[in-house]
Amino acid sequence: MKKHIFILAIIFSILNSYSQSSCDDMLRMVESQGYGTSYYSYDSDAISEVTFYEISDNNYNDYYFAIVRFTGSYEDYIYQVDSDTEFNYSMNYLISAGEAFWDYIQPYNQNLNCAPN
Repeated sequence: MKKHIFILAIIFSILNSYSQSSCDDMLRMVESQGYGTSYYSYDSDAISEVTFYEISDNNYNDYYFAIVRFTGSYEDYIYQVDSDTEFNYSMNYLISAGEAFWDYIQPYNQNLNCAPN
């Protein structure tokens, strides 16, 4: 029984590191594709910065991403968002960056599964 638990723990850690690695790769790829538009929240207890990117592929499909830096951890997380997310966030983040995040970015959390719930 202990052997099975040990093997499951190893498999889980490998899968977890692989998924984090692929998220880190995605984040670096998006950042390398060009420059984004950043929104800073100096007074927020939750969000310190959100940067939006629009990337087009070879078939002229557009993809939209938000890279969010949380105040507590200063770690970056990537979200694949909708085309109007930046506009909605930019119109509301000065009132409350945290609330704007929960309303307009966090609902896209499951698209990439690269950010905490």
